[in-house]
Formats: sequence, structure tokens, C-alpha cells
Amino acid sequence: QVQLVESGGGLVQAGGSLRLSCAASGRTFSSYVMGWFRQAPGKEREFVAGITRTGTSTSYADSVKGRFTISRDNAKNTVYLQMNSLKPEDTAVYYCAGGGGVLRRTVRGYDYWGQGTQVTVSS
Repeated sequence: QVQLVESGGGLVQAGGSLRLSCAASGRTFSSYVMGWFRQAPGKEREFVAGITRTGTSTSYADSVKGRFTISRDNAKNTVYLQMNSLKPEDTAVYYCAGGGGVLRRTVRGYDYWGQGTQVTVSS
């Protein structure tokens, strides 16, 4: 089992940048596929980005492709989400998630979730 704790959220103006971090407990972080999801008020939780165990392959939602970058440091048990050129529509609670198997883009594809961190982008 792994516990996940996100950090790095906050308030930023449109066009700005933020970097989210997700620290994982346990010794088996490198055995998990990791993902970032987000949920805006009144909307379903949606996939943002995912990364394979070794970090060699990534996947992004079309809405963030070219602006967001997911990465991981297995030595530090941490996954990151660098968010550039932020837009007001990026405002949401961002969740880190971990799972076994292959990289998936669905909520059901992940077994472990953090508590979320709020990102607010002002226009």
C-alpha cells in the first residue's frame, strides 16, 4: 500500500506556472504507475497526465498537452506536474494517484489517491 500527499497548489494569474508535487510513502513507489487527475466544482474527476513506472512513457489529456509536464523521481518517491501557461479553466482540485498494471486514463485504473491540492487560476 502507498500513501500519497500532494503539495504546491495555490492561486496564480492566467499565463502563470505552478509545480505540483506528490510524495509517496513506502518502498514500492517505483512499482506504481502514477497519474494526476483534477476535479472542478460540479464536474467529474478527469485525467490530466500519467507516467509509467520508469518514467519512459507519459500520457496527457488533450486540454493540457503542450502546457503540462509529468515527471517522477523514484529515488525521492515523488511525482511532479509542471503546469505552464495556466488558464482559468485549469482551476480545480488536483489529485495524485497510483496504480498497478499499465498506464490508464481512467479513475478506475488507480488504487491509491491523495487528498488533493487546490489550484486556482484567475483571469
